[in-house]
Amino acid sequence: MNTQNGSTTDALQFPIAVQIVIIDLDGTLLDTAEDLAEAANEMLRELQQETLPLSTIKHFIGKGVPRLVKRTLTNSLDGEPDSELFAQALPIYERCYARHLHVHTRPYADVVTGLDRLKQNNFHLICVTNKAEAFTLPLLRATGLLDYFELVLSGDSLPRCKPDPLPLLHACEQFGVSPESALLIGDSLNDAIAARAAGCHVFCVPYGYNEGRDVHELNCDAVVGSILEAAGRITRSS
Repeated sequence: MNTQNGSTTDALQFPIAVQIVIIDLDGTLLDTAEDLAEAANEMLRELQQETLPLSTIKHFIGKGVPRLVKRTLTNSLDGEPDSELFAQALPIYERCYARHLHVHTRPYADVVTGLDRLKQNNFHLICVTNKAEAFTLPLLRATGLLDYFELVLSGDSLPRCKPDPLPLLHACEQFGVSPESALLIGDSLNDAIAARAAGCHVFCVPYGYNEGRDVHELNCDAVVGSILEAAGRITRSS
């Protein structure tokens, strides 16, 4: 299992035996950055503020819409905007994003092939995201991915979301499996922290957002190039 600096010990042997596969949405299954950024810049224009480049907004993705709005307003990962401005901006962003939800959003390479392989190998598939359900379900439906998942947990489905382990533990409970029999595939520190806290295995993809950080620095069991590659590194436990 990996250490915090990304080095691998000899303890973990591939393929890993699991029963359920939990997959993140933004930056793992779907490339949503362009639509998220367009909504953010439309919000800024409506508030008569300067727009931001896609490369900047891409680093702000990963902790849900409210945090994305705060980061966009302050042009900072940790900034806190004026509370009145934020209260004005959030509904504007939500309206703009609903309009831009799947204009440019597409599954990443080998996502569909990987999901097909996982289903063929009889894994239970769950999508866990910090995106609100009002956006999550229409987006999965529009991109043809919804029917792959037996359970979808959005950012507002439970009292707490990633990096809290609650969504992962809830998914394990729903399928009657221990966390050691679950794998989370994600793209960010959020995912790694949640998986480690829950006691699940975790793979990270390098093509996502992760607030601009290198996923090779994360405490994950493996960095995999695609969902299809992840499917080849696990086996179905009995």
